[in-house]
Amino acid sequence: MARVNRTLVLSLLIAASCIFLLFQIFSYRQTKNGLSVLSSKGYLSGKEAHWHLLKKFLGLVHKFKMPVFLVDTASLKLLSQDAVLYRDSQLTEPHCSFLCTHRDFTTFALYGNLWKYDAALLEAAAERGLELMEIHGKDPRLVSMDDLTAKEIPLHFLFRFNSRLVHVVVLYERSGKYLWHGPLRLKASMDRTFAPFGKLDYGRHAGAYDRPELILTTLDGLDVRIPKNFSGFLREFSSSRFLECRSREAKAFFQLILTTLDGLDVRIPKNFSGFLREFSSSRFLECRSREAKAFFQLYPEDTSAEAVDFRMRAKSLLHLASKVLSVLGVPFWLSSGTCLGWYRQCNIIPYSKDVDLGIWIKDYRHDITQAFQKAGLPLKHKFGKLEDSLELSFQGNDVKLDIFFFYDEGDVVWNGGTQAKSGRKFKYVFPRFSLCWTELMELKVQVPCETGDYVTANYGPNWNVPVKTWDWKSSPFNVQENGVWPVREWDDVIQVY
Repeated sequence: MARVNRTLVLSLLIAASCIFLLFQIFSYRQTKNGLSVLSSKGYLSGKEAHWHLLKKFLGLVHKFKMPVFLVDTASLKLLSQDAVLYRDSQLTEPHCSFLCTHRDFTTFALYGNLWKYDAALLEAAAERGLELMEIHGKDPRLVSMDDLTAKEIPLHFLFRFNSRLVHVVVLYERSGKYLWHGPLRLKASMDRTFAPFGKLDYGRHAGAYDRPELILTTLDGLDVRIPKNFSGFLREFSSSRFLECRSREAKAFFQLILTTLDGLDVRIPKNFSGFLREFSSSRFLECRSREAKAFFQLYPEDTSAEAVDFRMRAKSLLHLASKVLSVLGVPFWLSSGTCLGWYRQCNIIPYSKDVDLGIWIKDYRHDITQAFQKAGLPLKHKFGKLEDSLELSFQGNDVKLDIFFFYDEGDVVWNGGTQAKSGRKFKYVFPRFSLCWTELMELKVQVPCETGDYVTANYGPNWNVPVKTWDWKSSPFNVQENGVWPVREWDDVIQVY
């Protein structure tokens, strides 16, 4: 019996030893992969956690061929020439002396010409447990070119893991052969608690730098590119704030003339009669940013690659349409879904798939179609006729531009719609309204001053609830049947290209 007990005890000891050995091997592999390194107290210390974030981040950018380099001012100040020359390639455990500072973030830079959008980057970041925020802004290099695309470029990337952050500043070469980064400006719908924005070194202002020579070294066991003359880079940083030339004001300046009135030299608008016309309709409405923020708390904003791409294309189309109509002298306003997007969420609705504009029929010009086609927007369809339900649709870059012409009818105004296959006519009735200026997607545009009444008429009292399934013949709150086009007129009033 004693022999049996000894055998049983020995077997249990061997089994326990094997389990313990397997656990040790598993723990070692996890540690080696940078997944969980525990301090002596049994949890990741601040420096260890930050080191692991940096390892994840550097592995990610290496995979996607994004050669970032260190520009973090706190880290660069810790470096000495001896530390740079010493390459400890054998260091595999977290030993964070330079990259882990008293702050919860580290800053790197990336040359803009080396950035290429890749949707897989988002997936790979998520797989590593990293949250990503992208900050875009207008490309100042295109301002002087009177650019029609209103192209936005990436300015800042923020990678977050728990409460720790890696900030990537994107540097672009300007015509003077210097490097420039843009300011970090959050859109109204962005999470302002995502990062300690007020503490970040880069982004409070735009900055300019000479192109630094870079070297590859090892810091804290990680391969990192740094400016070779990092002390010189730090001196540049201290006086790097950059101011753009006031190109908009300069353009306005050259539209003034100096004249003498009542014996006094005075500058006046060159086209002062046009200025007076502008004054008569100069009322401006701000986007309802507070309400938009509340809306996005109920219905989170779509930040998918498809939604971002659509907004960029819609923005480009809206800027181009504004340019064409401005040259023609045809006033317009945001209508239908585009107006709803501005009023409800201060942005374009990504699932709307088009841009909608309204124009008074009295402002119609016969060369409007030719002007849009000359600008690269072919006519997709033309419904109705000048005196009844005229509607034009142009095809942009995967985004459609719909122009609805409005008719005055006593106490109301209306625009028409036509079903191509049946010739059925529809009428969308609105209360009378005046026009105010506002801004959407960095463009000065007009909207109905009585926007709430306009939107409610079109979308009903529940306009603040997103509806993704929409039938233009029955869903609008203000739609009415308006007869059928006579078959003999179809060739003129139903033109599809």
